[in-house]
Amino acid sequence: MNVKLSFTPVSQNPVDLLAVVLDDEKTLHEIDDPALQAHVQRAAAAFRDKSLKREYYATLEGAKVAKAVVVYWSPQLKSWNLWENLKTFTARALRLARDYRLARVGLVLNAKDAAPLVGKAVEGAVLGTYTFDKYRQEKDDFFAKDAVLTILAHPDHQADAEARKARYLWVSENVNRARTLVNEPGNAVTPEVFAAEAGEIAREVELEVEVLDPTALQAKGYAGILRVGAGSANPGRMVILRHGPKKASKETIALVGKGITFDSGGISLKPGDKMWEMKGDMAGAAAVLYAMRALGKIRPDVKVLGILCCAENMPDAGAQRPGDSFTAKNGKSVMVDNTDAEGRLVLLDGLARAGEEGATHVVDIATLTGAVVRALGPSVAGILGTDRDLVRRVIRSGENHGEPFWELPLVEEYKESLKTPYADLNSIAAGGLAGAITAGLFLREFVPNGAAWAHLDIAGPMFKDKEWKYFDAGALGFGVKTLVDLCERFRDPLA
Repeated sequence: MNVKLSFTPVSQNPVDLLAVVLDDEKTLHEIDDPALQAHVQRAAAAFRDKSLKREYYATLEGAKVAKAVVVYWSPQLKSWNLWENLKTFTARALRLARDYRLARVGLVLNAKDAAPLVGKAVEGAVLGTYTFDKYRQEKDDFFAKDAVLTILAHPDHQADAEARKARYLWVSENVNRARTLVNEPGNAVTPEVFAAEAGEIAREVELEVEVLDPTALQAKGYAGILRVGAGSANPGRMVILRHGPKKASKETIALVGKGITFDSGGISLKPGDKMWEMKGDMAGAAAVLYAMRALGKIRPDVKVLGILCCAENMPDAGAQRPGDSFTAKNGKSVMVDNTDAEGRLVLLDGLARAGEEGATHVVDIATLTGAVVRALGPSVAGILGTDRDLVRRVIRSGENHGEPFWELPLVEEYKESLKTPYADLNSIAAGGLAGAITAGLFLREFVPNGAAWAHLDIAGPMFKDKEWKYFDAGALGFGVKTLVDLCERFRDPLA
């Protein structure tokens, strides 16, 4: 998507479609063309008396500034705040332009109140025009080749607007790349492919990279990835990406991602209905990978590790069985009760590696449990952790970018449900209740000593089966924006 900025009045920017967003509390636009202003005023009146239920759209015969105008009313979208609504309206305006083949689109954000929203509009444009059509014969290249969005901004805010544009273009590009990786089928993205992609990214943005193949995993005692991947023809990998700041950092943040490139459930086979969605069981690792790519250019002043724990969970003759046991890197033995609870087993290797790398703060991210979806629904991720400040930082970073997290408690008495006479821990809790919490309690047993830890369960918002906000159906790249913001602003004080 081609996004430009202009700091001249509306009348000096001829476009095919002019988009205006109205809000009840803030004025975001200044329009110096009387005819256009009359349309905006007419739309505002209709919105306020509730005679207009969606957008106001009008064609402008013979007008010099715009062939058509579309006006949106933020209070109509009651679930989200102004900047999420602005992203949504930006995406809607661009899709409207595509449907009517109106290539030149202008978005008016030239009032002083609109200055902080320029980056959000860029994000709405980049994420809202994404589509995954790689395997379709018929493609629409309107956004790739024809469309141009010009954001009209206040001239006094030029430097700020340029900086916001650059930052949000880059981060949004990485969100879209994560979406593509998750949308790809399991036969196209295997652990080996994942590792190769990480290697290319490391070279591109100058990150250190280390890849552990099965031989190295065995030698170093990382049993979880090996056991989960034992039934697959595509053996597992662990990838470690490192960003080092210019000045020494006393903190090291480890981002640990679950990367199950396809999850059949193993011997504990999943039902066939919608099993295809399990190509997305690597969404946590995808979020970490592309957050690291974004950070490679942003270069935060804190040391960051990205640890990708990749395996494919398949049920052939070599697969692990329910009742099998193994010993993790920290010496604790685990009985595998259900082979479909595999994500936590690969993560325990990543947590061990985070400790070996000296991580002071560990954030793991995973499509871990169906229980979190039942608890919080498809639009909110769960978060659990041992460090209040780290949990608050993650929640704040998510709020900054429209990725909501809700904290769940680590209920100590539920740890009893992980006991088994056959090992130190059962891999899942007896009784099946509070599955998201007991999964967190299980993972806590493998967190490096002394490290602050937060666990993000993104099973709900990793994927949408229909259009949502500014996203097309499919993967959302959920978590990329949160992880980037967390590392970028890690030294900012908490309120």
